[in-house]
Formats: sequence, C-alpha cells, structure tokens
Amino acid sequence: MSPENTYVIVGGGLAAGKAAEALREHGHSGRLIIIGDEREQPYIRPPLSKGYLLGKEERDSIFVHPAGWYAEHDVELRLGTSARAIDVRAQQVELDNGDRVPYAKLLLATGSSPRRLSIPGADLDNVLYLRRVGDSERLKSAFAEGAKIVVIGGGWIGLETAAAARMAGAEVTVLEHSELPLLKVLGREAAEVFADLHTGHGVVLRPNAQVESLTGTQGRVDGVRLADGTHLAADAVVVGIGITPNVQLAQEAGLDVRNGIVTDEHLRTSVAGIYAAGDVANAYHPLLGRQLRVEHWANALHQPRTAALSMLGKDAVYDRLPYFYTDQYDLGMEYTGYTEPGGYDRVVFRGEPAERRFIAFWMSGNRVLAGMSVNIWDVIDPIRSLVTSGAGVDDALLADPDVPLDRIRP
Repeated sequence: MSPENTYVIVGGGLAAGKAAEALREHGHSGRLIIIGDEREQPYIRPPLSKGYLLGKEERDSIFVHPAGWYAEHDVELRLGTSARAIDVRAQQVELDNGDRVPYAKLLLATGSSPRRLSIPGADLDNVLYLRRVGDSERLKSAFAEGAKIVVIGGGWIGLETAAAARMAGAEVTVLEHSELPLLKVLGREAAEVFADLHTGHGVVLRPNAQVESLTGTQGRVDGVRLADGTHLAADAVVVGIGITPNVQLAQEAGLDVRNGIVTDEHLRTSVAGIYAAGDVANAYHPLLGRQLRVEHWANALHQPRTAALSMLGKDAVYDRLPYFYTDQYDLGMEYTGYTEPGGYDRVVFRGEPAERRFIAFWMSGNRVLAGMSVNIWDVIDPIRSLVTSGAGVDDALLADPDVPLDRIRP
C-alpha cells in the first residue's frame, strides 16, 4: 500500500467523522482511512448522558453520518481495530493485528478515557462508567424505579447521569469531594444553582465525601463505604471522576505530550505530517494566548475542519472560544469563554439565579471572560462577541435585562 496521498485518521468518534467530512469537502481525493477501536461507526457522545440515556433519542440519531455516507465518500472504516504504534520514520501506523498502514498525513483523534477508581471493590459488577454507547445502555438498564444509585463525582457527567436516574424514578446520592458540585468549573456563585437544582429534585448531595471502598455480594456492588464509616446501599455505582486524554500512542512515537498532544494553532503536532484534534489536543489558542485542552463536544465538532485544512496545506487557525452545554431536568444551559479557578474577580448576574432563568458573566476588571445562559436562548453569539472583544463593559449594562446584549458596545 503506497502512502502517497493516503490520509489516515486514528480515532472513531465525532472528531474522526467530521475530519473525514472536511477532508473530502475541501478537496482531498486520495485514500482516506479511519481506524477506530470501537465496532460502531463514528458517533456523537453528548446524547449518551442526555437524550439517548433518557430514552428521548433513537440510537440512529447519535451517529455522525448515515451508515452509507462512508462508502459514498470512499472513506475506509477499519473498525474494531486498535492502532498499536506509529512508525514516524516510515510513516506507518501499526495495528493490533500486525497490519501496517502507510500515511502521507496522519490525524490523531484518539479522544479520552474515564478515570478509574483504584479502591477496594472497584472491579465489582455494576460499577459503571460512561464513555461509549454500550455504557449508556448499561446505565439506562440500571436506572429503574426505586433503584438505589450512588454517583461518585459531581462534575457534568455525574450530574447529568444523576438527573437521568432521578427522572427514571431511582433514589440518587451524589458524592462530591469538594464543597459543591462543579465548584472548580463554575465557582461558588453558579455552582450553588446546580446544587439547589439537584436537591430540589430529591437528590441527596454529600459534599466533602471521601470514598474508602465499594462493598459487594457475590461479585456485585451493593454499597459504598465512606472514610467516616458511613455505608450507603447501592444497586449500582456510577463513577464520573474525570477523563484522561489517550496519549500513549503519541507519547511512544516521540510527539510532544503535556496534558494531551501539544499542537500549534493550526493543530500541527511537534512531528511533521501529524495533527491532533478533539479531547486529546492541547492546542495553542491565539485569542487566549495559551495552550488549552478542552474536553467538550464543540472542540470535537469544530477542530477537525481546521486540522483538515492544515493537512491539505491551507492556512487555518483554530480560535473558537470553548463552548459547552448541559440539560438537567428542566434546566438548559450554554456556556462560552474560559476562566481558570480563581482567575476572575466577580460574577455579574442578569436575572435571578434562584429562578433558574438568568445569564451570568465572569469578569476580570471590566472585561468579560466567559458567559453562561440558563433557560435563556439565542444569546450565546452576543456573549461570545463580548468575550472576544476584550474591551471593557459596564456591569450595570450586563445586569440590566432591558438592555439587549447585542446592543452593548464595549
């Protein structure tokens, strides 16, 4: 197999599917191969903790493209196959079955994996994680009326699965190691909104919880023991303690790896001809002036176009602001921008957080760093404009609901 004009994508998720689409759309007419370790064609992950988990979306709706798209666009799918190594000198990807696939350009869209518990009982049955479609289906089966569900971790996955379990009629306890769920992500002001949302729907929140072990009977989990001696009965335990970028392949090939695969703003790695996109990419962000790895759907959706254009030798820069969203019970939220813990002065609210219909702005001096809309729609674009302008904005204008956001001129 000749590597000439052969482009290879390693990874089988949204980023891989969108990269293949962008390469064909922008003129790559050569051989195009996707190598993915799952047997499913590339699919979108957010529904796994949202609509698909809730039974509101059909299975076919999660796929990036219809089943026939890949054949129609002459994209080879090597599914159920893992890439074992990259031979940078020979420009070949070695597969787990011993095959070697030559490439002219290579895109690493290897994604991430859930962090695993390393405590006694972690290997018991019905200790559940969420990353793949089969995981979502197992969670759906566990979330039955009256079932006792313990969720370890109060991040986005933990809270979304807790909401799904409650909506199915399960009894839910969320164990969070800090004072509030999402405290590190949103800060106290906005994190309290989500804590109140869940307790208002009957979830038991246990802050500052330290999990010591999982207990079980006949190989199946039956409870969670905390460091203070408390034992919580559980029919299933959901673990949502974060994800780790899948960098082993890149690391062993000698690429620069630091909290993901390091790339420039064009999504080029430290090795010529190799690119990275999605969860695994720690990309330089020209607007923010720093390396940034974002573990959200929007990066996997939009970065592949930049990577594809770069692979084709065209000038392209990835400078979109981070964006994410969540749906929990009757709360819908969108967020754009970026703040680090402790990296902002204050939060300005437009509307009342207690009513769960508001916009929040994270401020540094008179600059808007990020904004979040809760149950208010069609405002992300003006929020994005306020952030990207970098100019000063008056708090009173941000807080006044009678002043349209798109009329605020920094």
